[in-house]
Amino acid sequence: MIELTEQQLEAMEAQETTPPRLVNPRTQEAFILLRVAEYERLRGEEYDDSPWTREELQAQAWETGERGGWEGEDDETPVKP
Repeated sequence: MIELTEQQLEAMEAQETTPPRLVNPRTQEAFILLRVAEYERLRGEEYDDSPWTREELQAQAWETGERGGWEGEDDETPVKP
């Protein structure tokens, strides 16, 4: 386990609505510092990182098309029922 620096502790204590961000100085890759309870809540039973099913992908495609104003304008593509 890695102990927080004084600067990190201050950021955690002053946390407003967003968690503190950490930057790897070698790669400039950003990380977010979360309390264990918050991480576990996010990774709880409701979280699903499994691959999308075909039905989920199709539903997403329809939603994206509707937001873009597409309504099956060519004759070969069926219009959503």
